[in-house]
Amino acid sequence: MMAPVTLFLALLLAVSAGHKLVDRARLAPVAARLTGAPAPLGPVLLLAAAAVEALAALSLLAAPAPVGGALAAALWTTYALALWRRRGERLDCGCDLVRRERPVAAAAILRPAALAALSLVQLAMPGPVWTAEAPFAALALLALWFAAAELSALPQFVRNKP
Repeated sequence: MMAPVTLFLALLLAVSAGHKLVDRARLAPVAARLTGAPAPLGPVLLLAAAAVEALAALSLLAAPAPVGGALAAALWTTYALALWRRRGERLDCGCDLVRRERPVAAAAILRPAALAALSLVQLAMPGPVWTAEAPFAALALLALWFAAAELSALPQFVRNKP
């Protein structure tokens, strides 16, 4: 039953890793700012995050996948905590595939926290049962995830307060 969720998490991690590699110029300063590190360390932090995301994605697809679930949960918890530290600040958090500078509010913090929780649930469940429908369900979840990000960027959902 958890196969679509496992595949969704792996796909999201893979897309995120690819996004970091493709949009390095935009996301390296974001990585430095989110962590409070000096700007020259941004590219290193960004590549490290992409490597962990890629490793977690691949590990989730291995059977059994406890390493992938644990890595994903740790990574998304780290993202949530980094965003929590920056709540209220205006910045492009790199959370979307599109450059958007906006206040770091509850939605931005809850997104990675929810993914971390989902990773832990996936980790606690028995191994996924793969069916022919699992890839389609995973892609549907991924589409809904990105649609929710777009909806949260609409002006009526963006507030100036955290």
